[in-house]
Amino acid sequence: MKPNTADQRYLTTLLDQLGIDPDEISRRALPLYRQARRLAPVGLGTDHRDKVLTPRAAQAWLKMREAAAADGVVLSVVSAFRSYDYQALLIRQKLERGRTLAEILAVNAPPGCSEHHTGRALDIGTPGCPLLDEVFEQTEAYAWLRKHAGDCGFSLSYPRGNPHGYVYEPWHWRFGREA
Repeated sequence: MKPNTADQRYLTTLLDQLGIDPDEISRRALPLYRQARRLAPVGLGTDHRDKVLTPRAAQAWLKMREAAAADGVVLSVVSAFRSYDYQALLIRQKLERGRTLAEILAVNAPPGCSEHHTGRALDIGTPGCPLLDEVFEQTEAYAWLRKHAGDCGFSLSYPRGNPHGYVYEPWHWRFGREA
Protein backbone atom coordinates (compact mmCIF):
# COMPACT_ATOMS: atom_id res chain seq x y z
CA MET A 1 0.00 0.00 0.00
CA LYS A 2 1.35 3.41 -0.96
CA PRO A 3 1.74 6.30 1.50
CA ASN A 4 -1.12 8.75 1.79
CA THR A 5 -0.72 12.38 0.66
CA ALA A 6 0.38 13.66 4.09
CA ASP A 7 2.99 10.89 4.36
CA GLN A 8 4.21 11.66 0.82
CA ARG A 9 4.73 15.32 1.77
CA TYR A 10 6.60 14.25 4.92
CA LEU A 11 8.76 11.85 2.90
CA THR A 12 9.64 14.62 0.46
CA THR A 13 10.86 16.69 3.43
CA LEU A 14 12.91 13.78 4.81
CA LEU A 15 14.51 13.09 1.44
CA ASP A 16 15.40 16.77 1.09
CA GLN A 17 16.93 16.85 4.60
CA LEU A 18 19.06 13.80 3.77
CA GLY A 19 20.12 15.12 0.37
CA ILE A 20 18.46 12.26 -1.49
CA ASP A 21 17.36 13.19 -4.99
CA PRO A 22 13.74 12.00 -5.48
CA ASP A 23 14.75 10.99 -9.03
CA GLU A 24 16.93 8.29 -7.42
CA ILE A 25 13.72 6.54 -6.36
CA SER A 26 12.22 6.56 -9.85
CA ARG A 27 15.58 5.72 -11.53
CA ARG A 28 15.86 2.58 -9.40
CA ALA A 29 12.12 1.82 -9.61
CA LEU A 30 11.90 1.76 -5.82
CA PRO A 31 8.37 1.21 -4.52
CA LEU A 32 6.93 3.54 -1.89
CA TYR A 33 5.43 1.92 1.20
CA ARG A 34 2.94 3.07 3.78
CA GLN A 35 3.96 2.64 7.40
CA ALA A 36 2.13 -0.16 9.16
CA ARG A 37 -0.30 1.08 11.79
CA ARG A 38 -1.30 -2.16 13.54
CA LEU A 39 1.68 -3.97 14.98
CA ALA A 40 2.17 -7.00 17.21
CA PRO A 41 5.20 -7.92 19.31
CA VAL A 42 7.49 -10.76 18.23
CA GLY A 43 9.96 -10.61 21.12
CA LEU A 44 13.38 -9.13 21.59
CA GLY A 45 15.74 -8.66 18.72
CA THR A 46 19.47 -9.28 18.73
CA ASP A 47 19.84 -5.71 20.08
CA HIS A 48 17.65 -6.66 23.09
CA ARG A 49 14.89 -4.26 21.97
CA ASP A 50 11.28 -5.20 21.34
CA LYS A 51 10.50 -5.96 17.70
CA VAL A 52 7.10 -5.70 16.05
CA LEU A 53 5.43 -6.80 12.82
CA THR A 54 1.88 -6.65 11.49
CA PRO A 55 -0.30 -9.22 13.27
CA ARG A 56 -0.34 -11.68 10.33
CA ALA A 57 3.41 -11.35 9.70
CA ALA A 58 4.08 -11.72 13.43
CA GLN A 59 2.04 -14.91 13.57
CA ALA A 60 3.82 -16.29 10.50
CA TRP A 61 7.26 -15.35 11.87
CA LEU A 62 6.59 -17.03 15.22
CA LYS A 63 5.36 -20.16 13.41
CA MET A 64 8.44 -20.18 11.15
CA ARG A 65 10.85 -19.65 14.05
CA GLU A 66 9.19 -22.50 15.94
CA ALA A 67 9.39 -24.81 12.90
CA ALA A 68 13.08 -23.99 12.48
CA ALA A 69 13.71 -24.66 16.17
CA ALA A 70 12.01 -28.05 15.83
CA ASP A 71 14.61 -28.81 13.15
CA GLY A 72 17.43 -27.59 15.42
CA VAL A 73 17.87 -24.24 13.66
CA VAL A 74 17.88 -20.95 15.58
CA LEU A 75 16.45 -17.91 13.79
CA SER A 76 16.78 -14.49 15.47
CA VAL A 77 15.19 -11.14 14.63
CA VAL A 78 17.79 -8.50 13.86
CA SER A 79 15.35 -5.90 12.54
CA ALA A 80 11.61 -5.77 11.90
CA PHE A 81 9.24 -2.77 11.54
CA ARG A 82 10.95 0.58 11.00
CA SER A 83 9.27 3.96 10.85
CA TYR A 84 10.14 6.56 8.24
CA ASP A 85 11.91 8.53 10.97
CA TYR A 86 13.99 5.57 12.10
CA GLN A 87 15.02 4.85 8.52
CA ALA A 88 16.13 8.48 8.18
CA LEU A 89 18.05 8.20 11.47
CA LEU A 90 19.96 5.16 10.18
CA ILE A 91 21.00 7.12 7.11
CA ARG A 92 21.94 10.22 9.13
CA GLN A 93 24.13 8.13 11.45
CA LYS A 94 26.01 6.63 8.50
CA LEU A 95 26.46 10.06 6.91
CA GLU A 96 27.86 11.36 10.22
CA ARG A 97 30.36 8.47 10.21
CA GLY A 98 31.63 9.63 6.81
CA ARG A 99 29.87 7.16 4.51
CA THR A 100 28.79 8.53 1.15
CA LEU A 101 25.13 8.65 0.22
CA ALA A 102 25.79 6.28 -2.70
CA GLU A 103 27.34 3.69 -0.33
CA ILE A 104 24.47 4.04 2.11
CA LEU A 105 21.73 3.73 -0.52
CA ALA A 106 23.24 0.46 -1.75
CA VAL A 107 22.32 -1.11 1.60
CA ASN A 108 19.65 1.17 3.11
CA ALA A 109 16.47 2.18 1.35
CA PRO A 110 15.52 5.85 1.36
CA PRO A 111 12.73 6.67 3.83
CA GLY A 112 9.46 5.52 2.29
CA CYS A 113 11.13 2.79 0.23
CA SER A 114 11.99 0.25 2.92
CA GLU A 115 9.99 -2.96 3.15
CA HIS A 116 10.51 -2.63 6.90
CA HIS A 117 7.93 0.22 6.88
CA THR A 118 5.24 -2.31 6.02
CA GLY A 119 5.78 -4.33 9.19
CA ARG A 120 6.12 -7.43 7.01
CA ALA A 121 9.91 -7.55 6.54
CA LEU A 122 12.57 -9.06 8.77
CA ASP A 123 16.31 -9.11 8.91
CA ILE A 124 17.18 -12.53 10.29
CA GLY A 125 20.29 -13.71 12.10
CA THR A 126 21.54 -16.87 13.73
CA PRO A 127 24.01 -17.43 16.59
CA GLY A 128 27.67 -17.48 15.58
CA CYS A 129 27.14 -15.48 12.39
CA PRO A 130 27.92 -11.77 12.00
CA LEU A 131 24.72 -9.74 11.69
CA LEU A 132 23.67 -8.40 8.30
CA ASP A 133 26.60 -10.04 6.57
CA GLU A 134 26.61 -11.98 3.30
CA VAL A 135 28.25 -14.88 5.15
CA PHE A 136 24.74 -15.61 6.46
CA GLU A 137 24.15 -17.49 3.20
CA GLN A 138 26.64 -20.12 4.39
CA THR A 139 24.68 -20.92 7.57
CA GLU A 140 22.34 -23.75 8.38
CA ALA A 141 19.73 -21.06 9.08
CA TYR A 142 19.91 -19.74 5.52
CA ALA A 143 19.72 -23.25 4.07
CA TRP A 144 16.66 -23.89 6.23
CA LEU A 145 15.03 -20.63 5.11
CA ARG A 146 15.66 -21.39 1.43
CA LYS A 147 13.93 -24.72 1.88
CA HIS A 148 11.07 -23.80 4.26
CA ALA A 149 10.42 -20.04 4.42
CA GLY A 150 7.97 -20.17 1.52
CA ASP A 151 5.83 -22.66 3.46
CA CYS A 152 5.34 -19.90 6.06
CA GLY A 153 4.70 -17.17 3.49
CA PHE A 154 8.20 -15.61 3.47
CA SER A 155 10.48 -14.93 0.53
CA LEU A 156 13.95 -13.48 0.03
CA SER A 157 13.64 -9.82 -0.93
CA TYR A 158 17.03 -8.89 -2.37
CA PRO A 159 18.79 -11.72 -4.22
CA ARG A 160 21.98 -11.10 -6.17
CA GLY A 161 21.39 -8.75 -9.08
CA ASN A 162 18.03 -7.54 -7.78
CA PRO A 163 16.39 -4.86 -9.95
CA HIS A 164 16.49 -2.17 -7.24
CA GLY A 165 20.27 -1.93 -6.98
CA TYR A 166 20.59 -3.13 -3.39
CA VAL A 167 23.44 -5.38 -2.35
CA TYR A 168 22.63 -9.06 -1.95
CA GLU A 169 20.88 -9.50 1.42
CA PRO A 170 20.49 -13.17 2.31
CA TRP A 171 19.21 -12.09 5.75
CA HIS A 172 16.27 -9.95 4.52
CA TRP A 173 12.94 -11.79 4.16
CA ARG A 174 9.42 -10.47 3.65
CA PHE A 175 6.04 -11.93 4.45
CA GLY A 176 3.49 -12.00 1.65
CA ARG A 177 3.83 -11.72 -2.08
CA GLU A 178 4.61 -8.03 -2.02
CA ALA A 179 5.68 -5.92 0.91
